Amino acid sequence: MNTRLLALPLLLTSASAFAQNDQPVIVVTGQGLEDTPAAPAYDTQVIERDILLSEPSGRVENALATVAGIQQFRRSDSRSANPSAQGVTLRALGGNATSRTLVLLDGVPLTDPFFGYVPFNALAPERLNEIRVTRGGGSGPFGAGALSGTIELVSAAPSALPLFEGAALIDDRAETEVSGTFSIPRGAGFAVVSGRWDRGQGFYTTPEDQRVPASVRAGYENWSIDLRGAVPVAPDIELQARMLVYRDERELRFRGARSRSEAQDASLRLTGRGAWQFDAIAYLQVRNFANRVISSTRFVPVLDQRNTPSTGLGGKFEVRPPVGDAHVLRLGVDYRRSDGELFEDAISAFSGQVTERRNAGGTNTDLGVFIEDDWTLGALTLTAGVRADRYTIRGGFFRSRDPAGGEGEDIRYADRAGWQGSFRGGALYRLSPFLSLRAAAYTGLRLPTLNELYRPFVVFPVETLANPDLRNETLRGAEGGATFDDGTLRVSLTAFANRLEDAIANVTIGENLRQRRNIEAIEALGLEASGGVQLDAFSFDASLALTDAETSDAGGMNSLDGNRPAQTPRFAASGRVAWQPGPRTVLALSLQHVGAQFEDDLETDRLPAFTTLGAYARVPLTRRFSVIVRGENLTDSRVVTRNSGGSIDLGIPRTVWAGVAVEL
Repeated sequence: MNTRLLALPLLLTSASAFAQNDQPVIVVTGQGLEDTPAAPAYDTQVIERDILLSEPSGRVENALATVAGIQQFRRSDSRSANPSAQGVTLRALGGNATSRTLVLLDGVPLTDPFFGYVPFNALAPERLNEIRVTRGGGSGPFGAGALSGTIELVSAAPSALPLFEGAALIDDRAETEVSGTFSIPRGAGFAVVSGRWDRGQGFYTTPEDQRVPASVRAGYENWSIDLRGAVPVAPDIELQARMLVYRDERELRFRGARSRSEAQDASLRLTGRGAWQFDAIAYLQVRNFANRVISSTRFVPVLDQRNTPSTGLGGKFEVRPPVGDAHVLRLGVDYRRSDGELFEDAISAFSGQVTERRNAGGTNTDLGVFIEDDWTLGALTLTAGVRADRYTIRGGFFRSRDPAGGEGEDIRYADRAGWQGSFRGGALYRLSPFLSLRAAAYTGLRLPTLNELYRPFVVFPVETLANPDLRNETLRGAEGGATFDDGTLRVSLTAFANRLEDAIANVTIGENLRQRRNIEAIEALGLEASGGVQLDAFSFDASLALTDAETSDAGGMNSLDGNRPAQTPRFAASGRVAWQPGPRTVLALSLQHVGAQFEDDLETDRLPAFTTLGAYARVPLTRRFSVIVRGENLTDSRVVTRNSGGSIDLGIPRTVWAGVAVEL
């Protein structure tokens, strides 16, 4: 662990002492600035805390699946997927394991600086107050990378947390989950310390008829510790700090196919809510990843990706000057630097000797400036903003060495840099207190990740090559919709059209050989709907996405025109019904359906549709203790998560959890 990160709690303690001695006592929120009046002009869905806490799997990525249209590269969660495949995208724009969605935790980007995946194993639902999903919307003031949308995870405020809450559960495979959170008042501020530890033997991802003696269960063990605090440093200014440390280990498919990811993340945030509102964020990510690949024919190691250190460094400053009640003006700048390199060894499947040692990496940077204004004219709110990004892709290299003394390679790639502009704008018209119409248009960009540029990988029998010449992805989109919400009934309907140009995809260039390449475009048309009903203790929530997406690549090596993007279903839907007669009594059923999709760009390997049923129950035994029962995939549906030439991986089977929870 980077010991310099441990200084964060000391900063909070010092600031708290200053606030108690020299400032009036006020209550801090631990959150950023309020949403602007035009935020509802974009298609937004909120996952509330009660839904997060009653997710049958107890995992954030599966709670996100209640928003139809959200997809990971694989249909697996963070217990049985390779971490580097945990990219998130929206609106049927396909994927290649890298996120096309910007994911933020209290305003700080979460994605890995080398791979672009989301470390879901380090996120616990009990730490969150809500998740806001904005589908589309371009980059705007969020930062580059918000191509298909933005997912904002908001931590729970102290008012939502008891002094201590914890839970311990075990499932029918003897896997365990233990978590605990302390919420500690500190003068006018607070500190929250939260930990979680999950471990288990896992389930067989390989179908029974394809297992071999080397087949193993998808075993996993991960832990995370999150320290968060906030103190006032002036009557209308608060300082927030966070440190997140985690480690995750998994074994997938074959004995010895192990992966390891670990991180030490830290951030500071200074928020002012006076006449001149401002939000200043600085963050540091120190990450590492290792992965060992096992041959699917000889079942011995063939690739040891033994070390992938990377660093993410960045920040954001936004100011909202007082320009009158009719306007909310946002001015700002943000910066992100991602650097890293991989160290890997190619191993002979016959001799077991290292045949080649490889080292590759580079540095990406993005400096963005933005201006956006919301203008309220009675029932009409208009919003418009522009953004300019100065990006660099530099220091790229690839080195290989033959341990036996043979000839190797030492390649240095040319540096690149440029400016790229984007915009977003929208309108919100309130026909009544309950009904509103909205429309928006936007553009955005995403830089290729270091992983896409420089790291090849193998999922036997398919090898995928990197590509140091990848261009930025660029999005153009528009949407329109309506929302009705009278406090009891809530319905939202959105139609959209997106075009992702220079889309980065894993393109087949030979038998069992692919390469990351820019294809001409991915075009997606779709309809999204969400809604809910709240009747006293009963609630019902539902979401669906219907999309028509296809690739255009008339000048490419392969005839991809008209093909549906890989890993993209046409239809997805979810529903949840719950009864909550008291704050600690919950009974809920959830249903999820995901349509058929293709594993590959050529539409040769099909992943069938599936429907799963989940359940959650929490019943108090005493004033402090409750019993919890959870059920995942209770109908034991067959969920195919990978199909490469008929070699199949499966998702989680029927799983039942039981345990106890305590609140003090």
